[in-house]
Amino acid sequence: MKLTQTLHTLEVKTTGKGFFEINRPLNQWLAEIGATDGLLTLFIKHTSASLIVQENADPTVEQDLMDVLDRLAPQRPDYRHSSEGPDDMPSHIKSMLTQSHLAIPVNDGRLALGTWQGVFVLEHRAQPHSRKVALHYLGNTGP
Repeated sequence: MKLTQTLHTLEVKTTGKGFFEINRPLNQWLAEIGATDGLLTLFIKHTSASLIVQENADPTVEQDLMDVLDRLAPQRPDYRHSSEGPDDMPSHIKSMLTQSHLAIPVNDGRLALGTWQGVFVLEHRAQPHSRKVALHYLGNTGP
């Protein structure tokens, strides 16, 4: 086995506000580079979307989490920053309350997640966007 580090940018198309699971493209990329055991670091290059690890089995979890975030950062007309629309500042607040980066162990070439865990881009904006997630794998590769 050979210790290596590899960089990549994953583009995630969102359809508006919501959760977009990226387990499949992450595991595909790990397979392409021959990752075996190491650490995958992810960083989202945006201030109005987030990265999270959350349950991926029951979609009502996503709905409840979105409701909570909307209560914590509602759309209001009194925000000073609103140049990109009424959901702009609430999106920045939600991004601040969640995460911009993750570090996930890789075992046997796959994300070492729990049974019901998924990695998600959490889109805070109402309109569709193309989000860029920087990936950095550090670990063993090869047979």
